[in-house]
Order: sequence, then structure tokens, then C-alpha cells
Amino acid sequence: MSKFNLFGHLSASPTKPKHNQKTKAFDVADLYSGPFGSEADQPSSHAQSLDEKLRQAYFWIVNNAIISPHYDIEYNDKPPQQFRTGDSNSVVNLPTEQSYSSFILLPLLTFATQSKCLFIGGPGRGKTASALLMGVLGGYTTKEIKRSMQHGHPQMTVADLLGNPLPSDLASAQAIEDIRISWRKWLGMRVKIVDEYNRIPTRTQSALLTVMGDNYAELYNQVYECPDAAWYLTANDDAGGGTYQVIEALKDRIDVVVQALSFNPRFLNQLLLRIEEGLKPEEMVPSQIIFSKDEIQEMSSAIRTIEVPEDIRRRIEFFSSHFEYSEFSASQFEYKTKDTSRLSGVPAHTLVAMDTGRDRLKDLGCQTLNGISVRSLMSLLQFAKALAYFRGNQTVELNDVRQVLPYVFHSRLFADINAPFFDLPENGFFRSDKIGWLRHLFDESCNEYERLRLDSKDPVQSLSDEFDEGLDGVSQKQAQKRLNRIESEISKLIHGKKMYGHIYEDVVKLKYLHQRYTNYLKWLES
Repeated sequence: MSKFNLFGHLSASPTKPKHNQKTKAFDVADLYSGPFGSEADQPSSHAQSLDEKLRQAYFWIVNNAIISPHYDIEYNDKPPQQFRTGDSNSVVNLPTEQSYSSFILLPLLTFATQSKCLFIGGPGRGKTASALLMGVLGGYTTKEIKRSMQHGHPQMTVADLLGNPLPSDLASAQAIEDIRISWRKWLGMRVKIVDEYNRIPTRTQSALLTVMGDNYAELYNQVYECPDAAWYLTANDDAGGGTYQVIEALKDRIDVVVQALSFNPRFLNQLLLRIEEGLKPEEMVPSQIIFSKDEIQEMSSAIRTIEVPEDIRRRIEFFSSHFEYSEFSASQFEYKTKDTSRLSGVPAHTLVAMDTGRDRLKDLGCQTLNGISVRSLMSLLQFAKALAYFRGNQTVELNDVRQVLPYVFHSRLFADINAPFFDLPENGFFRSDKIGWLRHLFDESCNEYERLRLDSKDPVQSLSDEFDEGLDGVSQKQAQKRLNRIESEISKLIHGKKMYGHIYEDVVKLKYLHQRYTNYLKWLES
């Protein structure tokens, strides 16, 4: 096979063989299609499952298009061989199961779920090239994608982003509703790319936020409804740099953040080949891995059906419970959160100085400046489902959550680098290694969950499950008995103990259950 054909070649063998793969029904036309099959027999949504097609797309990109040898999403079916390196004694793992490059996989999962991905990294590291390939997978030509790409610059206006009113209507319209708008073509595309989004002026960012968050654009009281789309934004850093500070609401709309890692010079021969042959991988994407609109919708629907087992969900709940609690932020119990102090403008270090009771090394919440938003948790669940789907599974595994969590919370959960945890010599590199730190946080949370034996003994979950069965037929005596149990459990949780985030969240849940039963009793009495 020539070097040129390497870029257009797509293996016919499955990327992840499964014993339960569907077999194609016999068709008499197959007898006449030749030893290699007809064009119609090439991989498609009919000949193979969409998850296999998604894997084919991943391996074509990682092996041919984007040079990314960094397999940082690791899976193992047995203990991996490990090597210790350097003065820091860092570990090099050799995964024993199919593992992946986050720089390719996460944008692809963004494509499959119609979500929003931010690429960060220095210039020339493949951010825009990777986004461009996602557009080609969506069925657009490279020319269409390049012309529709929005390039952030300091003079970018709302009209530059969305469109312009027709001049004839401006002169003749009797009311603002009569003015028609010439909308920008990119608004109607299923793959949207915004390059250097942190160079867009604040007012124009607000218009971009509406399109990203609510799927519509508005000018002169005219509304353009946008289709569901996969979004790809790029920035040279994640520290709010660029020409303009990125507004917080826009940042929160981003589902995952992917870092473009450095180029490995051992792959210089591939760059040389592209120069000598005049090759552009984005122009050589095999047709078999291009997805139609219907296939994208079908794939997105299939991902939503992936099951999240209860034990996995409980570990996610427990992880997210550590970070919001702030004992001295308020007097009323419900307002003892970091968001309360943030809204009031009280510096975090002022409250830290007052908090002298807890073990600040043990408490995971002391490592962060904020808690976890609802949108962040929804993104985590969505991408955990997408990763399980990509791996050909029907249920989410704990390692699926562990692998995607750092990329979801990368720009949403902020480290307090003055916390005692970061002062320990072995943890110093976590100040700059967000991915490693977040993964370490999750591991420590899971360890604490196991230590507390919450899978086998969780009174709060038992009380919650009992309430979820409904109140129909529950007598006054039974309701009162449940109230007493709730009060007893609150006493056990807090009596003579320091308050930690997960205990705070449990008490809030128990107070909620107590109020529901109290209301029910009042209703019975009336």
C-alpha cells in the first residue's frame, strides 16, 4: 500500500471485537458483490453498530490524521507494568486494555453527544485541526468548515457573529419586527467552531452565550432557531487570558476542556511525509466514518440509554458532597456554602482563618475554592455514558467516571493552592497538574466512601429510598415513626463530631425528608 493510501485506508476488522456483535442478514445480492463486497457493504450504520463506527473514526484520526501518541486515558484488565522515573519518582504505566488519547477521544465524544468542548494549548498544537476534523465527520467539506469558522478578534461585533439586517428593510420598515435579518450560515450547522473565543469582546460574548446555551440567535426582535450542534472552542490558555476576560456564564456552558499536549519529535517523519506528498488529512477522511444527521441523532439517543448503576451514582454523589460546605459563611444552616461567601465578596482566606477545628489535610473540601454546579454534574453523567458507549458497554463503569471527570471539572472546580495539601512535597506538582489533581481527588473520595462502607451501611440512603416509595397509605403513626428515625439519624451524624461536607449534605437531605413528612402529617390532621 502506498504512503498516500495510508491516509484513506480504513480497516474492515472491528476495533473492539464483541461476542454479541450483530450479524448481517443474508442477502442474495451478496453472491454477486465480489470477494471484497460492494460499496454498499462498506461499514455503515446498517453493516455495523454506530459505536463501532465511532471507534473506527477515533482510530483513523489517532493513527493517521492527528499525531497524538499521548494515551492518557488508561484502562487495565490486569495490573499494568510500571516504571518509576526521575527525581519525582513519577509512574509510567503500560496499560493492558485498550486505552485512548484524550485529545482525540473527548472531542469525538463531544461530537457524539452534541456537547461543547474547549481546546486549550499553545499555538500550533493541533487544536483547530482537530476541530476541523470533527466538522468533516459531520458531513461538511473542509471548505464549508473553514468558511463557517468564527475567528475571535477584539473588534468582533454582534452583527459579525450573528448577521445583519437587510438594508432595504431598514429604510422601509414601519416596525422593528418588519426588519428581516441575513443570518450567518454557521448558525445552522451541526458542528460549530469558534477559534480563540477569549479574544471576543464581552458584549459579543453575551450573544454567543445565548446561541450556545439556548440554541437561538436574536437580532432586531427576529429569532433564528439553531439546530443541536457539537461546539468546539479554542484558547491558548485556560487562565482567562486573551484580549478579553471570558464571562463566567460562558465558561460554565462548556462541557469538557481538553489540553493539546506537546509534539513528540519522534514523529517528525510523519510531518515530512505530509510536506513531501502535499497531504492534508482533513481532505482524506474515509467516507465510511462520516456521520449523517440521522446517525448523529440516533447515536446521541443511544448514549442517553446507557445505564448508570446505583453504586456508581452513589460514588458521584459522595464525591460532589465534599466541596460546597463552608462552616463560617453563614449562621443559617442552608447558607453555609462557599457560594454564599463568594456572593458576599468575603475573601476565602478570612473564613479559612476562622476554621480551626477540622483536619484540613483529611477534608477534601479544603482543597477547593468552590463547589460543583448542577450543569457540571450533568456533563459528567453525559460524558461517562458516552465513554461507556464508545467502549461498547451498556453500563457505566467506575473507571469511565474517573477518566472523564478531570476534563469535565477542569475549568469548574478551582483549587485553593494555599491549602495544606499542596504544601506537602509529594503534592506540589498538583498545583499545575489539574487533570492529575482532580483524578486524585476522585480516588481519595472513593477510598473514603469504601472506608465508611456506604455501599452496605447508608442510613440516609435507606430513609431516602423509603420516602421514594411514596406516601400513599402511610398512616399517621408510621409517618411519626419515620420522623423520629430521621431526628435520631441527624443526632448520630452531628453529635460530638466535626462537620465535613458529606455530613453537611446528608443533614440537608434529612431535613428535607423531615419537612416532607411534617407536611404530610399536617395534611392528615386537616
